[in-house]
Amino acid sequence: MIQVRPERPEDVEIIHALTVAAFKPMAYSSQTEAKIVDGLRAAGALTLSLVAVQDEALVGHVAFSPVTINDIEADWYGLGPVSVWPERQRQGIGQALIRDGLQRLKVLPAAGCVLLGNPKYYGRFGFEHDPALIYRGAPSRYFQRLTLSGSSPKGEVRYHPSFEVA
Repeated sequence: MIQVRPERPEDVEIIHALTVAAFKPMAYSSQTEAKIVDGLRAAGALTLSLVAVQDEALVGHVAFSPVTINDIEADWYGLGPVSVWPERQRQGIGQALIRDGLQRLKVLPAAGCVLLGNPKYYGRFGFEHDPALIYRGAPSRYFQRLTLSGSSPKGEVRYHPSFEVA
């Protein structure tokens, strides 16, 4: 049984190692994902930092942080990175983290969530490409949104500066 809970101070080093390991074999990765999470935490920009625990072992992590649309904070958040130990991937851990995080965003209440990722995978959560939302620096079909309340905004989305690590 997987339990999802907010990160605790004693989880920080494990989250870093987990994130490095999860993205190491990924050809599309810039290998900066652990630095991004660390930077978001240091800046106080981790709106949600959730871990998946099974048998007292931390097996996954997901981060949600604020984004701006047209340089305005609009109660929209970015999902990611999502990390699961390589040997534990494809067991529903990432899905559990994402579903729990999206439910917590609704309670905030958040207006919506964006991400950069595989449309086939994230479509199961209701994410879809919206040409009215622009994220520069990546193929547009991989940039997706999920509206949680109200209407979908239009314009350019920017993540926290922690995403700009070299």
